[in-house]
Amino acid sequence: MKLSEFDFNLPEELIAQRPLDKRDTSRLMVLNREKQTIEHKHFYDIIDYLQPGDILVRNNTKVIPARLFGIKEETNGHVEVLLLKDLGDDTWECLVGNARIVKIDTVITFGEGLLKAKCIKIKDEGIRVFKMIYTGIFFEILDQLGTMPLPPYIKEKLNDQNRYQTVYAKIEGSAAAPTAGLHFTDEIIEKIKAKGIEILDVTLHVGLGTFRPVKVDDILDHHMHSEFYMIEPDVAKKLNQAKANGQRIIAVGTTSTRTLEANIKKYGKFTATHENTDIFIYPGYQYEAIDCLITNFHLPKSTLLMLISAFASKEFIFKAYQEAIDKKYRFFSFGDSMFII
Repeated sequence: MKLSEFDFNLPEELIAQRPLDKRDTSRLMVLNREKQTIEHKHFYDIIDYLQPGDILVRNNTKVIPARLFGIKEETNGHVEVLLLKDLGDDTWECLVGNARIVKIDTVITFGEGLLKAKCIKIKDEGIRVFKMIYTGIFFEILDQLGTMPLPPYIKEKLNDQNRYQTVYAKIEGSAAAPTAGLHFTDEIIEKIKAKGIEILDVTLHVGLGTFRPVKVDDILDHHMHSEFYMIEPDVAKKLNQAKANGQRIIAVGTTSTRTLEANIKKYGKFTATHENTDIFIYPGYQYEAIDCLITNFHLPKSTLLMLISAFASKEFIFKAYQEAIDKKYRFFSFGDSMFII
């Protein structure tokens, strides 16, 4: 399967540079896979497509100010570091902007010594493992020194950092937002619950696996980096009950989708766990966990576009994307939304 099959021409002006004033006023494209219909709504209309008994699964990860700018101690050279994954014991897997100058035992200083990072392992593709050296509480220091890791296609400054968080963000550790969740407001969440729909939280800390571009011609040669996810016992129990009862499981975003699909593929049913997944979903994949999917509009040639092309047909998705372009939908992180039924 060729990477070029997932390419499309997107006018640059359709890449959303800022969030809308109100989260739920984004547009909503509703795709019905069985009827092959496309409807154009607003996100606040999603309540009309949800049914009593549905289970809505969302990713409660919280984005950390993961981008750090430091100085290499030996040379005073500037180094940019993006925290990707907490490996425990104050060690972090990081993406380094100028990786070739960072070797084993290289020490990078941030905030005049408030935080130091010592390289203890070199990995491919600009990734390094650092031992963090500091006094105090790590995430408090990060709040002082770090900046929000907005995607490179967003050129404008984000005035309110909370707009790159979901309103239900809870568990710190993500290097990027689960953007399908950005459309939800507290008011919509209350309406959903009032309609008899249960909301369950899982956690997947978004790292390199989600937003790393595909660079190989044959997508089967692409290697997904692993990301950490958690499903708690009560959530697994309720998901299994929902499956047994024939209730619809609706994933909010591709990260929730990958969490649920990775879990059920590995264990044969939903199972409580704290572990890593490198699941790569592309056309031909047989979905087992989810019945519907809320998502944003994704980059050309991205693994996320491949994932939704596996959920609906690739032809239907590309038809919908062309319609979105024709109707000037807003794309990517701060863009509009899609509900695939």
